[in-house]
Amino acid sequence: MQIDKGLEKLCDLFNQGLKKPRLRPNMPTYAWQDLALRVIKELNIPNFKKSAVFKVCKLKSRIYVEKCLNDTKELCQTGEKWKYFFKLIAGWTKNL
Repeated sequence: MQIDKGLEKLCDLFNQGLKKPRLRPNMPTYAWQDLALRVIKELNIPNFKKSAVFKVCKLKSRIYVEKCLNDTKELCQTGEKWKYFFKLIAGWTKNL
């Protein structure tokens, strides 16, 4: 009888260890990923353009992207802000 209880306790330990951990949202690894997620959220970037935002945030400086984001929010009151954001990014790149 004691052996059975011991095995039950052992099985309980193994079962506790095998339980799946709670899923938590993946946190950004790099600062540019966090910036890209912020731009996507603030400008309502559509799914087919999200990868372009990540690429811009990875390749360009944080100050540059934040300036374009702030200019977009300030200058584009109506319409699709994300299109204006990409126009600013392209325009600034040509001027640099």
